[in-house]
Amino acid sequence: MAIARIIKPHVAEVVIVNTRRLKAIAESKQKTDRHDAKTLAQLLAAGMLSGFWQPDEAIRALRRRVARRARLVSYRARFKNEILAVLHRNLKHRPPMSDPFGVAGQQWLSEQMLVEDERDTVDAALRQIDFLTGEITKIERQLAGFAVDSSEARWLMTVPGVGLITAVAFLGQVGEISRFADSRQLVGYLGLDPKVRQSGASQATTGRISKEGSALVRHVLVEAAHTAIRSPGPLRAFFERVRARRGHAVAIVAVARKMCVLFWHLLTRGENYAYQMPIVTAKKLRKVELTAGAPTATSKAPTGRNAVSSSAAQPKPPRVPTSATSPTGSVNSSSEAATWCKPELDFLSGRVSRVGRWRPARPVGPRAGDGLTH
Repeated sequence: MAIARIIKPHVAEVVIVNTRRLKAIAESKQKTDRHDAKTLAQLLAAGMLSGFWQPDEAIRALRRRVARRARLVSYRARFKNEILAVLHRNLKHRPPMSDPFGVAGQQWLSEQMLVEDERDTVDAALRQIDFLTGEITKIERQLAGFAVDSSEARWLMTVPGVGLITAVAFLGQVGEISRFADSRQLVGYLGLDPKVRQSGASQATTGRISKEGSALVRHVLVEAAHTAIRSPGPLRAFFERVRARRGHAVAIVAVARKMCVLFWHLLTRGENYAYQMPIVTAKKLRKVELTAGAPTATSKAPTGRNAVSSSAAQPKPPRVPTSATSPTGSVNSSSEAATWCKPELDFLSGRVSRVGRWRPARPVGPRAGDGLTH
């Protein structure tokens, strides 16, 4: 992409082609730059080369930031593992706190009795961790600023398990969702579709996923799938059904593919996830705003006359009918009372059965002795 941006002002058109589809060059016995350029020119003149989509500068910058953050996280994990290795070979137990490299964890590490060279290794690794954490924080602030101004990122974050990094990594790699005619093209573009082998009259067989496209996006989708299956809803029910037949690993990848299809529908229709959890979504969006640098809520609640006037000025929330009474106040049976519940309340009261199918909870009717049975 960078080379195409440099040579574009000097030529009429720049065409980027997928190298995996150029077997005439990859499998050629004569492999030189002159011969490859001649072959490319002949294929382009014959109309046998299809150009590759080129993102704009904003999408390129977003991709570079996401990729750089992934590398910095990998470097930081390497130094953390180095410290744990020092503790292991010196017969030290793991730090008792949840975050061994936080404030309390670094204090605990400084109190451990180690030889001079091992102490130097731990101190140097801690300095590298602090530096990398600061760099990662700067990049995440820039990514959060993009997500705050992007309605597409907010639509994706309404899905359980999808956070800031998953949303921006997906949008940075996909770019314009309109260039995919259906969700199957998007799944194939990200390499989550299975390989197919078929010849003659034999039946087609499928294998592992093709792993085309960005490996980073597949990684964040799988991580999001691990989080999404912890919440009750359609994604968890789908995971339970597939796991009963194919096992845990296949089920996780299937959920990642299902989330990719879901993302295509959300971005194409421009809407939020129908089975989102409003409280969780609000917390995620607020966390993104704080990461981008939004001010925290420091205003205090009004007291005295101001508190009374402000509370009186606010209208009372509408009365939500329970499962025992209708909006008119009459007593209904359990089946009739369930029709007055909102869809959001009905979903939040749902549960996942043992076989993994999502079912609404059984409505509760009036009980004897509560004054509603007369």
